[in-house]
Amino acid sequence: MIAFVSGPVAALGPDTAVIEVGGVGMSVQCAPDVLAQLRVGKHARLATSLVVREDSLTLYGFADDDARQTFELLQTASGVGPRLAQAMLAVHSPDALRLAVAEGDEKALTAVPGIGKKGAQKLLLELKGRLGEPVPGAGGQLAARGGTSAPGGGWRSQLHAALVGLGYATREADEAVAAVAPQAEAAAASGTEPPVPQLLRAALQTLNRAR
Repeated sequence: MIAFVSGPVAALGPDTAVIEVGGVGMSVQCAPDVLAQLRVGKHARLATSLVVREDSLTLYGFADDDARQTFELLQTASGVGPRLAQAMLAVHSPDALRLAVAEGDEKALTAVPGIGKKGAQKLLLELKGRLGEPVPGAGGQLAARGGTSAPGGGWRSQLHAALVGLGYATREADEAVAAVAPQAEAAAASGTEPPVPQLLRAALQTLNRAR
């Protein structure tokens, strides 16, 4: 198993990052919020999980070991493959998922694209006791994992691409970006670059309320 990769970021795509490791480019599948924290040419360390299929070997990347372990535990539930597990971690931090399962928070799981009401109910039953106990003070259902910022002026395109990558229609992504624009502009006005991971979760929250 490849537990992590570390090296300069050689390239970034809509859902992948290429990390140069010992002269070899490792293609790593990452959630939008993880990709938003990477910069081409900058050093990065990603916790990874290798998913083996008959016709493919896919390396999934995460911000830390907790997210990687949660990704693997989520797949112990029936019907949860690596793509859905990654989507769940794109919407919720590991602690937020633990809190949602511990409290039976169906609404938190239906905020994830691809999970409906019945699916959420089933997942809450199957995951109960598997993810561990939530850390006290873990925060709300859409707790942010970090404060890494996007390059100046690029938050709109990054956020839009992240939402489309999660399966939302272009129109829905446009509306969600517009909804969180005041939050981003307030950060910019205070001299801080808009933090894409937090904006992504805020945008997902607005989309969930609009359902």
